[in-house]
Amino acid sequence: MIIVSYIVITIFIIGFLYKIWLYASTPSPLKIPTTPAATSALDVGKRLTGEVVFFKSLFKSNKWIWLGGYLFHIAFLLIILRHIRYFIYPVPDILLMVQPIGIYAGIFIILPILYLLLRRLFVDRVRYISKGGDFIILFLLLAIIFSGILLKFFYRADLIQVKAFIIGLLTFNPSAFPYENTLFLIHFSLVLGLLLYFPFSKLIHAGGIFFSPTLNQIDNSREKRHVV
Repeated sequence: MIIVSYIVITIFIIGFLYKIWLYASTPSPLKIPTTPAATSALDVGKRLTGEVVFFKSLFKSNKWIWLGGYLFHIAFLLIILRHIRYFIYPVPDILLMVQPIGIYAGIFIILPILYLLLRRLFVDRVRYISKGGDFIILFLLLAIIFSGILLKFFYRADLIQVKAFIIGLLTFNPSAFPYENTLFLIHFSLVLGLLLYFPFSKLIHAGGIFFSPTLNQIDNSREKRHVV
């Protein structure tokens, strides 16, 4: 499992960076900022921040999709913050404060995931443009969440052993994997599966959004010639 973990992490990092390089090196032959467009680099920064933090374009186009997507991302962020305690020592007080909130977020996130899944299954126009990869992501997330809930409330792993293994991976001094807890093996394997699939799926929008020409271009075509 140690070797598999390093292979998956390497593929994730290289795949993510490669996709970002592709986005950054792809020419934008046309000046196509979305109106009302940014007129300075500062305005572009504000616009991208609004998209990343508040999903402003999605809010304007469809309030229900925005609500489902935004609640999912907020809950997912809280879950990530809660899990950081397994990666560092000592754990900062602010992360300790997040722990109970992260537990509730881990349960609540099931609702927005199910909402996004049901849209792809029962809304005709969404089902028409949905591919197998879209469902793989959602089912993977559900499997990770359910296995995590079971680990938290019913089949607890040895957290000291788990943390020693995770920190050992990060410091290139890995300790033994806690194989005695089968559910943790399943949960960890599912997370590795998500990381492995990440650079090759629509999840790459996490980095790709910064290279969208409709968002990152300055509307200065009258002042400056656009050269690719």
